[in-house]
Amino acid sequence: MDPESGANGTAITEFILLGLVETLGLQPVVFVLFLFAYLVTVGGNLSILAAILVEPKLHTPMYFFLGNLSVLDVGCISVTVPSMLTSLLFHKRTVSYRACLTQLFFFHQLAGVDCFLLTAMAYDRFLAICRPLTYSTHMNQTVQRILVVVSWTCAFINALTHTIALTTLNFCGPKEVNHFYCDLPQLFQLSCSSTQLNELLLFALSFLMAGAPVVLIVTSYIHVAAAVLRIRSAEGRKKAFSTCGSHLTVVGIFYGTGVFSYMRLGSVEASDKDKGIGILNTVISPMLNPLIYSLRNPDVHGALRRVLTGKRTLE
Repeated sequence: MDPESGANGTAITEFILLGLVETLGLQPVVFVLFLFAYLVTVGGNLSILAAILVEPKLHTPMYFFLGNLSVLDVGCISVTVPSMLTSLLFHKRTVSYRACLTQLFFFHQLAGVDCFLLTAMAYDRFLAICRPLTYSTHMNQTVQRILVVVSWTCAFINALTHTIALTTLNFCGPKEVNHFYCDLPQLFQLSCSSTQLNELLLFALSFLMAGAPVVLIVTSYIHVAAAVLRIRSAEGRKKAFSTCGSHLTVVGIFYGTGVFSYMRLGSVEASDKDKGIGILNTVISPMLNPLIYSLRNPDVHGALRRVLTGKRTLE
């Protein structure tokens, strides 16, 4: 859908992404750093996915969700970083209106699935620790697939709603986006029509997409903490908490950066800080997730070794 004409009769058909740095001397350094981060992220997440597929010990609901999270991490960084690397390599900073909307849609689609998937993982930990006798019944393969499908469906509706709502705005200049990818807060700043309804929609849907999952995650872990503290053995408590620590770390990084990004709408002065938050959201977090989940997990370590050496274990 094309942008509507502004008050002066001129509609913007492309935007200029200012990127991370405008100094030419720093651009090669930024290119090398982000190319390295991209390769590490894709390699790390695909390695985790391969380990889950080949290791029978990891054929459990928790690792099923982790495998889906790895796919999302690859998708999330692929939506933003390759286009930025192309821009740095060919010194082309313009992006068409349609391409900008497409990037925005897929970014919110993948981030939305992340919200619900992290919630499903918290629910999995709640059932495993607080309801161990009925765990296999309540978290069977059908339930796992339903949770993933519902996550993708809700995220699709959210992303499509924001994308359609953005097409109702007029863009008649300026067209410089002070970021390295297209996102709602930065585009709102460029609109020459009122964004009040769009901001209200963003706030309402953010509450549904992020607020509700956070409440469910916190509630799940309150019950988990109470159950773990009732375990008499110190070793037992340590083992139970260790299965939750990685997930809580990822949740903290994901939601912390997300809240910081979208709860400060209309602040032009905050744009440079938003670039740093964007890096955390789209680059650092997907790159760290494989490390966080495998750091103290001997089963994942063993599976990764077998993937790298080409050895396989029998069921």
